Order: sequence, then structure tokens, then C-alpha cells
Amino acid sequence: MSRPSPVLPVCAASLDAIAQRGIPVPGYDRSRLEPRIVHVGVGGFHRAHLALYTDELASGGSTWGIRGLGLLGQDAPMKAALGPQDCLYTLTEKDSGAFAPRVVGSLVDYVLAPDDLDLAASVVAGPEVAIVSLTVTEAGYQEPDSPQQRTTFDVLAGCLARRQALGLDPLTILSCDNLPGNGDVARRAMLAAAARHSVELSQWIEASFSFPNSMVDRITPATAEVDRQWLLDTYGVEDQWPVVSEPFRQWVIEDTFVAGRPAWEEAGVVFSLDVHAWELYKLRMLNAGHSCMAYLCSLAGITYVDEAMGVQEVSHYLSHLLHEEALPTLKEIPGNPRQDYIATVLQRFANTGVRDQIARLCIDGTAKFPTFLIPTIVRQLELGGPIERATLALAAWARYLAVTPPDEQSFDASGGIAGHHARRAVNDPAAFLDFSEVFPPALGQSPRFRDVFVAAARRLQELGPLSAMMT
Repeated sequence: MSRPSPVLPVCAASLDAIAQRGIPVPGYDRSRLEPRIVHVGVGGFHRAHLALYTDELASGGSTWGIRGLGLLGQDAPMKAALGPQDCLYTLTEKDSGAFAPRVVGSLVDYVLAPDDLDLAASVVAGPEVAIVSLTVTEAGYQEPDSPQQRTTFDVLAGCLARRQALGLDPLTILSCDNLPGNGDVARRAMLAAAARHSVELSQWIEASFSFPNSMVDRITPATAEVDRQWLLDTYGVEDQWPVVSEPFRQWVIEDTFVAGRPAWEEAGVVFSLDVHAWELYKLRMLNAGHSCMAYLCSLAGITYVDEAMGVQEVSHYLSHLLHEEALPTLKEIPGNPRQDYIATVLQRFANTGVRDQIARLCIDGTAKFPTFLIPTIVRQLELGGPIERATLALAAWARYLAVTPPDEQSFDASGGIAGHHARRAVNDPAAFLDFSEVFPPALGQSPRFRDVFVAAARRLQELGPLSAMMT
């Protein structure tokens, strides 16, 4: 099949021609969109998630639009890519054997202001702004290391001070990061930054702003050159920074918006008073499933998640882990059976279109395991239930840290502490449980857990990862 010609750049002037090549494009007048949402941290996940929901509403007549705000120097490439494209981009949903691209138009502007507080403040202090949304990753919510360091929330505090000085209305801060209680986390970070700015600002935000908790879910791998090339070769369309994702998406939000919101429920968003129950489904099944397979599969030399799901030992291990160890620790959400959620998770992992990398799943076990997996083990110990497969995942993490060359390991935020404990555990597996950042004393000193962990570590060493998963 020859490449269609001429090559069409993604931009407003090319939309009609792109549509003629079979790619859906915005059918609405983008000039009607008002940027009432300011989004900080415009990356792949935002453009596959919040921006897509908002685009679908615009197709139905909504006038809500999004203005991107880049506060980091590393945001410059995104600005450079989106600027010539009129902030349009393609999103390709990849299922096994089926790829479906579309052009998304809800992002109407992108302002880059890493060192310009006045410019950033002019964006956040726009009278039309009702929501400031965020995808800044876990690191973006951390306290500054020194009084001189300015976090994203310190910059936002300065922006909101401008808004307060102008006598404008309060707004909603909406975290879209993959954090338990992300709204509560955002509230704490925002109030701490506001207090560093002024008492008056902190009091105004605490009394008048809202910080809804939300659960976000969509596997969105980093864009690769092959994604750009596929779009170019298949459709003759050139996108400087396309987005790819799985077809599945989910968003559950508390309906606490102080200045209005889009009717996202019309695009499939669930508004719920019990976001926490949905979070636990995702954390203990999808996120824990990813982290539990990560180090075992890396030790087995497996590169991709879908490749791993084609290995009998891996699929056997994950199915038993989720059904027998994770499921009993979860309260069932009415109308959403736990078994159905597990079936969806396993199907998503097996998607051959996404090509999610095992190396990505190995990033930062120190941050992930305490949230994704340790609570399951603690609860199963209370219930007297099985913990063997969850514990095997932790033993595999220790072995990965000990035997994988440092330059081949994925990033871990422990600063080398995790690796130090892992190397001590090569000859004395129980020594890894001294890693208190991950293992609380009550767990690390549990005789049953220690025995199971030591047995798992020895089984890994003697049998290898694949055989260990079958025992």
C-alpha cells in the first residue's frame, strides 16, 4: 500500500482533507469554545482522557474548551509541536488488530510560562476560568526541598493570588493524577503553597475552592516514532506529537465543582460519592496486577505486557493473584462485579495494539507497592487468606534490584536504598523486609509473611521466575 499524497499536516486548514482520508475530525466550530478549563501538564494522558471527554461534549454543542499551561522548561517541546498544529492532534485507539485514529479539538490554546509568573497568572486569573486541572505526576505534589524551590503549587499560589486581588470568583482544582485521594492530596499541596504565600490566600482557598477526588484510568503509552510513522504511512497525515491509547477509559469524580463544569456524564464519566471504592478496584487489581507481573517478567526476559499475557505461566499467575488474593479484600461496587473488573483487566493487558513495555511497569516499586499491594497482603493476613502470589511479586522485585545491572534498571525514587536492601537479601532473603519505607513493622515482623517471603525468594532463585509463578 503506497502512502497517500500529498502529506497533510495536522492543522485547522487541513481538517477537511484529513476527514476525506477516513479520519474523524471535529465537526464543531472550535471558535465557539471558551477555555474555561486551564490544564497544567499537557501530556499524552491528558490528551487521551480529559481532553477527549471534553471534545466529545463539544461535538454535542458544549462550549467548554481547554487552555494548556506549561510551567516547566521540559514543556517547551509540546508547545513547539502543538503551536503549528493549532493545538489539534490525533488520538489513535489501539485494540488487538484494529487501530482507530481521530483528531481532537478541545484544546484551543497552549501557553508556555516556565519562568513567567505574570503570564501564568494572566491565564489562571482569566474571568472565564472555572476549573484548573492537573496531570503533574506524583512528584508534582511533593513539598519543596528548600525555601528557594518553587513547586507547581507555589506557582499556582501566585496565580491564584492575582485572581484574589482582582476580586474574581473561586474555582475548582481538579487533579487527574493516578493518586489515591488525589483531590485531598491536591488540597494539601495547594493550601501548603498558599500558606507560604500569604495567610489571606490560604484562607480564601480553604473556604471557597473545591478539590474533587477522582479515579482516572486509561493505558496511554509514551508516543514513539513508530506511531508518527504509522500515521504518515497509512493516511499521509503528519502529526508532530500524536497520542496512542487503549480503547478502554474510565473516569469517576466527586461532583463538587464550585464554578460549574462540563456535562461530562454525557460522555460516560461516572459521578459518585464513593470514589474510594473505584480507586481500590483499580489500585488492587489493575495497578497491582501491573506491578506484580513487572519484575517477574523482567527477570524472565519478557519485553511487552501483551507478550507476557501469551505466556501460560504469567496468565495463570495473574488470574489466581487477582481472583484469590486481591478480590476478597475489596467491597463490591453495586452493578460492577469484581469478577467482571478482573476479566476486563486481563483483557486489557492482552491488547496487542498498545505494546505497553514491562520496563515502564518496573518504574519506582518503592512508591507503588505500599499503595498497590501491601494493603492486600495486610488484609489477607487479617483474614487468614492466601498471600503467596503477592509475596512472590515482592521477592521478584528484590531479586530484580539485586541482579539486574543498574544501567538496565527502571527508575526508583528510593535513591538506592531499595537496591541496598535487595543486595543484603541475596543470601538472607528476610533482610529485605528491613526496608521500612515499604514494609511497616507489623508486616515485616509477621512470622507468616516472613516465612512466605523467604520461601518465595528461594523458589525464585532455584526455579526461575516462570516456574516460580506456577507453584
